[in-house]
Amino acid sequence: MSDQAPATRPESVSVREFFDSFKDMLQMELLAGAEGLDNVISEKSLNRPALAVTGYFKEFAFRRLQLFGAGEMAYLSDQTRPDRERLLEGVFARGIPAVVVSRGLDVDEVLLRIADRHRIPLIRTQLKSKDFSAEATVLLEEKFAPRTNIHATLVDIRGVGVLMRGPSGVGKSECALALIERGHSLVADDYVIVTLIADRELQGTSKELNRGYMECRGIGIINIASIFGVRSVRREKRVDLVVSFVLWQPGMDEERSGLEHDTFEILGRKVPHMTIPVRPGRDMARLVEVAAMVQALRSMGHDSAQEFSERLIQHMSQQKPS
Repeated sequence: MSDQAPATRPESVSVREFFDSFKDMLQMELLAGAEGLDNVISEKSLNRPALAVTGYFKEFAFRRLQLFGAGEMAYLSDQTRPDRERLLEGVFARGIPAVVVSRGLDVDEVLLRIADRHRIPLIRTQLKSKDFSAEATVLLEEKFAPRTNIHATLVDIRGVGVLMRGPSGVGKSECALALIERGHSLVADDYVIVTLIADRELQGTSKELNRGYMECRGIGIINIASIFGVRSVRREKRVDLVVSFVLWQPGMDEERSGLEHDTFEILGRKVPHMTIPVRPGRDMARLVEVAAMVQALRSMGHDSAQEFSERLIQHMSQQKPS
């Protein structure tokens, strides 16, 4: 049975989820339209409605977050009150998910009242338009990114994200605990959420509920940060290496040279993969630690197995025939 759940891709994100997740990061405050926080954002890009505020709606991207910057707000302030209300009514009547006003600009009573009337959240950010647009686009990209769940444990070993997988009871959590004792960090135990960011990078994290907690058989649930300190827990980490634990069996094939480079596929991306047999007496934490360092060297262009193979071939070629 596969330990990887089928991939999913969210088709929409609620304004409430966006606001609650990034309120502090994007310096946002809700001014009006609280009844519309469950409106959905259906596209990951933002829209500057410069033409829409003038009354031109052809090709209007109404499914996106609408960003009112200095230009839009200045144009509206130059209009008479009846014209400003008419233009805003035209924008808000299109069913937009929310409006964000940048630069901490002042918002008049007309805009507040129309937002409440149409139940469309009116949010203000202290960030400049270009800064908010850049940050929000990246964050929405993450929200809309494909993701999957993997029964595994993810640890950060000196900057290398190692995803340890294997059957229940094989020792993933115990290995992670030993690595944490050596100064490395836990990202997720038993249940790893992996997201494909920008179609190129796999990022792993845990559920908010069990972040920083680990189940140790015979002991129970333990709080890693309380025992080992806050540095022993990371919120998220790129997945650089997959290590599969398998129970050792007599006569099974084991990699001896390291010349064969295996991969493990997650969300269509191939990740370097190593298989380590589990048997009594083996220091699994030490082996995983070394595997992470080997992968770090390979990513920098240094392959110990290949270097030794070339050295051996050179040595053999220099031997004189007897």
